[in-house]
Formats: sequence, structure tokens, C-alpha cells
Amino acid sequence: MDWDPTLALVAVGGALGAVCRWGVGVALAGPAFPVGTLAVNVLGAFLLGVLLYERRLRNVIPSRVRLVAGTGFLSSFTTYSTFAAETVALTPALAGLNLAANYALGFLAVLAGRRVARWLS
Repeated sequence: MDWDPTLALVAVGGALGAVCRWGVGVALAGPAFPVGTLAVNVLGAFLLGVLLYERRLRNVIPSRVRLVAGTGFLSSFTTYSTFAAETVALTPALAGLNLAANYALGFLAVLAGRRVARWLS
């Protein structure tokens, strides 16, 4: 059986995404609201929107790059589990704001990513 570098590529992308997420979390840490998690989730949704719609429109990005960027980097860069845990720890008003912000801004970011992909094509 030949060695397939796919696992290593996803692992490298995942490691880089996790380190970047940690860095953003540290840089944007605040005592009252999880801005860092919101930022990585919105940015990740935007980048995934570009990546997915670029594939549909142009398909210029090589599949291995897409694998490292999407499955590796972005899946570790964004975080649903931290979002959920941080939301539970907030006051009810801030929890509602965090839920609304993550979902609304995430969907808008994907739409913006799609628009950028269309613009690039």
C-alpha cells in the first residue's frame, strides 16, 4: 500500500488552524464577551464561503490546497464547541447576543465569501 499524504496534509492544516485560533483568542480576549471566538467563526465562515463557491465557479484551487485549507485549517480555526461552552457561561442577555451574532454574522460571512468568489471568477 502506497503512503497517502492526505492525512498529513489535513493534520498540518489543522495544527495551523488551531494555533491561529488560539492566537486570535489571546489577542481579542475580553472579560465579558467571547469576541475572539466570534471573530474566528465569522472569518472562517467567510473563507469557507470563498473556498466552496470558488470550486463551483472556477475550480482553480488544487484539491490538495482545498483539503489543507478547508478540512484542515478552517475546521480547526473555527470552533463550535468553544462557542457553545462560552455561550452557556454568559449571562442570559449576552448568551442571546452571542447566539445571534455567531449565526447571523456567520451566514452573512458565507454570503460575502460567495460574492467574493463570484467577483474572482
